[in-house]
Amino acid sequence: MAFLLMFVTVLHLITLAMLFIATMEKSWWSWDKTKNSDLWYNCHYDNGSGAWMCTSTKETEWLQSVQALMVLSVVFCSISFLVFLVQLFCMSKGGLFYITGLCQIFAGLTAFAASLIYTLHHTEILEGDEKTGQFGYCFILAWVCVPLLLCSGVMYVHLRKKE
Repeated sequence: MAFLLMFVTVLHLITLAMLFIATMEKSWWSWDKTKNSDLWYNCHYDNGSGAWMCTSTKETEWLQSVQALMVLSVVFCSISFLVFLVQLFCMSKGGLFYITGLCQIFAGLTAFAASLIYTLHHTEILEGDEKTGQFGYCFILAWVCVPLLLCSGVMYVHLRKKE
């Protein structure tokens, strides 16, 4: 049981880090090595200065929903970890981690909804500029987080506290 507890904790921290990176990094859509777009900015690499030049993305309803759902996913995952720590030290022997598991499952569902919306509506979000590019690594990272969050949520629901 100690191994399972350690495994779930490490998995939780890894998915939290992956969610944070997927939400904040700048590669949900890439055109080439010098231009990409994320949930917050459109960036291009300036060869003259050797720096990334970024402008705010045009706010569409679909983009705002993806932004809100990804932030909500990070919040649910963070709350889930804090609740897990409180339950780990304060819960009586034999108790189940229901609240932690449900928060983790909600984090997975919100990340799923955000990724699905971006997948289905990237043409509206990018406004016709998507024909030459492809999905970036942050988009893929968000999709990878979905099953990890759902699996860890199910493991938390079945995990019992033992001394």
